Amino acid sequence: MNKTVCLCIHGRVQGVWYRAWTAETARDFGLKGWVRNRADGTVEAVLSGDYEVVQAMILRCHEGPPLAQVSNIDIRDYAEAAGDAFEVLPTV
Repeated sequence: MNKTVCLCIHGRVQGVWYRAWTAETARDFGLKGWVRNRADGTVEAVLSGDYEVVQAMILRCHEGPPLAQVSNIDIRDYAEAAGDAFEVLPTV
């Protein structure tokens, strides 16, 4: 069963390679979607793929790359198309 979610990742997640790490890890997991920084200091990511793989990626996002300090992740279902690959998008 496929699942698509949008994550809003809070903490020390900008300037610590979080976007690149997310894209690399999501691609390794075979997920589709995107990741971007937000002007408020959070990172936003859309993950789409097999339910269990998405859940595993969410767990990994709580850790992030070595320099990140994730304090919280808000998760919501996402109804829009996630795309055909996993991309890093510009900051909004």
